[in-house]
Amino acid sequence: MTQPEPHFLSHPFDDDKLKEECGIFGVIGVTDAANFVALGLHALQHRGQEAGGIVAHDPEKGFNSAHRFGYVRDNFTKASLMETLPGPLAIGHVRYSTAGKKAAVIRDIQPFFGEFSMGGAAIAHNGNLTNAEALRRELIEHGAIFQSGSDSECIIHLMARSFQKTHADRIADALRRCEGAFSVVAMTRTKLIGVRDPLGVRPLVLGRIGDNGYVLSSETCGLDIIGAHFVREIEPGEMVVIQDGKIESARPFHQATPRFCIFEHVYFSRPDSIIGGRSVYETRRQIGVELAREAPVEADLVCPVPDSGTPAAIGFSQESGIPFALGITRNQYMGRTFIEPTEQIRNMGVRLKLNVNKSLVKGKRVILVDDSVVRGTTSRKIKEMILDAGAAEVHFRIASPPTAWPCFYGVDTPDRNKLLAAKMTEDEMRDWIGVDSLKFISLDGLYRAAGEANGRNNACPQYCDACFSGEYPVVPSDQIEKGFEMKTQEAAE
Repeated sequence: MTQPEPHFLSHPFDDDKLKEECGIFGVIGVTDAANFVALGLHALQHRGQEAGGIVAHDPEKGFNSAHRFGYVRDNFTKASLMETLPGPLAIGHVRYSTAGKKAAVIRDIQPFFGEFSMGGAAIAHNGNLTNAEALRRELIEHGAIFQSGSDSECIIHLMARSFQKTHADRIADALRRCEGAFSVVAMTRTKLIGVRDPLGVRPLVLGRIGDNGYVLSSETCGLDIIGAHFVREIEPGEMVVIQDGKIESARPFHQATPRFCIFEHVYFSRPDSIIGGRSVYETRRQIGVELAREAPVEADLVCPVPDSGTPAAIGFSQESGIPFALGITRNQYMGRTFIEPTEQIRNMGVRLKLNVNKSLVKGKRVILVDDSVVRGTTSRKIKEMILDAGAAEVHFRIASPPTAWPCFYGVDTPDRNKLLAAKMTEDEMRDWIGVDSLKFISLDGLYRAAGEANGRNNACPQYCDACFSGEYPVVPSDQIEKGFEMKTQEAAE
């Protein structure tokens, strides 16, 4: 009997969040590097839960790979599988679809591997190429045969057509043709390579393990899990090539003003990671402090929407003096996918994952702190749960500005017409959700929380905040070709 394609059904609670982009990880100079990569991917699981893959190289057994659907813990912890991935060099990737087919297809799972005249190489990519469709058409017209629906495969084909003499030079040559956001880890038989795009939209850090081992990871939490020491961030527009315990750095792209994704601070990165020398947890706590200053309200309890709203709720409570309380409990064992539910089960919606502490919230004026409002559907359901539990009032405080524009740089954002903030004012959103008050942190407040004391520099923003401002640092040419209309300069001003 033919097995059906795996079906990853997002739970209604998850469907109203911006989806994590992807996580990448690479290790060189240790025995059984793939085991370290598996641990690193486990730490980066929050960046992609749909699928994962590892490619490893052993001097005697060559390249070997494994690509699997589902969680890292359910696949890459099995000794029988890890024994097929020997060697001192390996890279890996955890995936959530941001380009290509949304249904899970095994050939879309990275890392991608290719054989070149100078030997094999594999790449794993976090981000999104905004000119991928134009590149794909051009490559197909010149004879390329694509195996996946992923934009990342364009990089392999561009490498194959480069006339450069080394893998690293071919990667640089290929990425110079690419627009958008990319952090890349790649490997050859002897080298581990890391690259960030000139704007540095997506993160990539360097760590050291043992005497001659090095690690590349999307976040510092990936270093912590394997006991690696943080060395530094790979800088925007930088390429590092690691071999025999030595690191070579190059700048293969035109210099640009960095525009790191500010939503990494708000939601994507793990709170125990460090970004730009700053604790993600502390930034999120400070967002709550700024929110309490900007949008105070009389209430009895400050409750986070688990789990991403917790640090901001703590900050709000500390600044306002209103007690912090865990008014909502999350079922940690729900998992990303659930049994194919009946209509009755589907109607339970958020209750499958969240439950209200009735004795705590009954008769109380409750401030709910969440990281974002995307479609608003989950916010309405949570509000109903709080009111059903007997709360006297419900006030929402949101730890990011209104999400009014889609992201084209590696985040699975709904079409603009599905974003609540693109269709409604803040007051209209408050009435539609049905709460007593709704306030978002200002863009300047978010920048202050991220360490920019004077707020946002409107003439030259310090971060990519296109999902809030509509100001895209890289023109999304593929989307414009499909009819997407960017904000006009007059509107931006």
